[in-house]
Order: sequence, then structure tokens, then C-alpha cells
Amino acid sequence: MRTPEGTLPERLKVIVEGVGEVIGRYRPEQVVVEEVFVNVNPKSTLLLGQARGAAISGAVLRDLPVAEYTALQVKQAVVGNGHAAKEQVQEMVRRLLNLEGKLQADAADALACAICHAHTGQGLGRLASSGLRVRRGRLA
Repeated sequence: MRTPEGTLPERLKVIVEGVGEVIGRYRPEQVVVEEVFVNVNPKSTLLLGQARGAAISGAVLRDLPVAEYTALQVKQAVVGNGHAAKEQVQEMVRRLLNLEGKLQADAADALACAICHAHTGQGLGRLASSGLRVRRGRLA
């Protein structure tokens, strides 16, 4: 498959390398991704799955654990309703993290995944047992 941006393998390589660069720069301890949902367009779903796999590969190649959550789980953790609208998720992320201004949809989705993971006890939830607390979106 060839597109103006290059072949599919070239684009997937860019994702793997890009994830590696972000990990190298910010040194996260864990990675969280949203599970693929089945779209109306099977081709889009397949391409999304391949991109997601490349992102996961980038994390695994850096020896980071990867947690996965469904959109329903993420919305439930952030809004309290698994069928919440994107706008509701964006607003709750903004409020929970005490952020100013409107969040871009992709940024809100990524932060919502992180919030969901924090609620599981595998992410920031384990901080409570270490004596640390999260206050207004920050470690205290």
C-alpha cells in the first residue's frame, strides 16, 4: 500500500521510532493504550489496529509494561458513565487535572486513559501505599 506519506511499513516504523523518542525524552514507567473498537469501515479498523500495534511495540521494545482499557472503561473511570460523550470526557479531564482552556480531543483521550489507569491501582493508585498523594492533579 502506497500513500503520499509513504508505504504502510514506513509509517509504522515512524510510529515505533516516535514512541521510542517520547519514551527516551520523558522516561515514563508505564504505557496505557485504548483497545481498538470495531469501526463501521473495516479498513479503518485494520489500519488503526496496525498503528496501535506499532505504538505498543515501541513501548515493549523499551521494556515498559503496557496496560489496555476499552473506551467504556476509560469513560466510566473519568466521567462515571461508560457512554459519555467526548465533550464530557474532555471537560472532566480538564477539571480533574485542574487544567485551563479547552483540551484537544486527542490530548483529552490520552489523559483520560492515564486517569483510568491511575484508578486501577496499577498506576498512580499505588502511590497511596507509598505515602504519596495526588492533589489537584499533582503529586503532593
